[in-house]
Amino acid sequence: MQPLTGGITKAGTGLDGIAWNILGQTYIPKSLNEASFSWHATFPVGTFVPPHIHPTQDEFIYVLEGRFDLLIDGKDFVGTAGDLIRLPQQIPHGIFNKTDQAVKCLFWVSPTRKLYDLFWAIHAMKEQSPPDVVALSAKHEVVFLPPPGA
Repeated sequence: MQPLTGGITKAGTGLDGIAWNILGQTYIPKSLNEASFSWHATFPVGTFVPPHIHPTQDEFIYVLEGRFDLLIDGKDFVGTAGDLIRLPQQIPHGIFNKTDQAVKCLFWVSPTRKLYDLFWAIHAMKEQSPPDVVALSAKHEVVFLPPPGA
């Protein structure tokens, strides 16, 4: 992995022209180095990331447009435009767009660990079936939790 370089990643662009499809969401990587990884995300109506844990990373979301419903450590929260959502490592969290408009936000994690590689691997899957995504994620230090009542 390369060290961070100075400069600007222009609006509407990502690193090397990359745009990933991750479970119906669009992720565009903005910066990458060993210490942190950031990406712009668009969550269409009804999309979500089920409850999971990052055992080795802190995660942050800055909401640009729209509203997220969140489950953080068993408690319900709402994040709207201008809010910074803090998701410490080891804390279970789920991210949901339950509204009638897309949510746009900037995510980042620190340190990067294996998340960049996980997004490539999910994007490359022929079918992003939940059991396959869960198994692949576990190999990349993201642990999805069983559904309630399972």
